[in-house]
Amino acid sequence: MFEFLSKLFGGFEGSKSRAKERLRLVLVHDRASLSPGLVEALKEELIQVITKYLEIDEEGLEVNFDKGDDSVALIANIPVKSVKRSAR
Repeated sequence: MFEFLSKLFGGFEGSKSRAKERLRLVLVHDRASLSPGLVEALKEELIQVITKYLEIDEEGLEVNFDKGDDSVALIANIPVKSVKRSAR
């Protein structure tokens, strides 16, 4: 019975995590004065480049910006599963 309910209502967790990610991107935009579209494009391009060399956990990937007085720092937390042996 529990499995059935988990499957039936399990989609909420995915929606919840997507909403959380969107909110996080909006907060990043506010902190770094970057458009959400630019932040998302940057994240996708980082994933493309990094996955040439490493197998990563994309679900656990976090990209943040830390805004100082006169600069902005990109902070990426990328869970690495393994190193690819035959990188292009």
